[in-house]
Amino acid sequence: MKVTVNGSNMDVKASTLMELLQELDINPQRVVVEVNLEIIKRDRFSEYKIKEGDSIEIVNFVGGG
Repeated sequence: MKVTVNGSNMDVKASTLMELLQELDINPQRVVVEVNLEIIKRDRFSEYKIKEGDSIEIVNFVGGG
């Protein structure tokens, strides 16, 4: 399926946000995910179905001071 992730067009096998994060080797506990300008709560990652053409933004938490 073709989606846009952080501005890059990608062809992915995943059907849910959790599967996408696993496919991209991203820890779901350390990110915020937005799909088509809507922030998706972490507890919905496993059930949230991504669709062809979705625009997905994945933002990592960065610590520091």
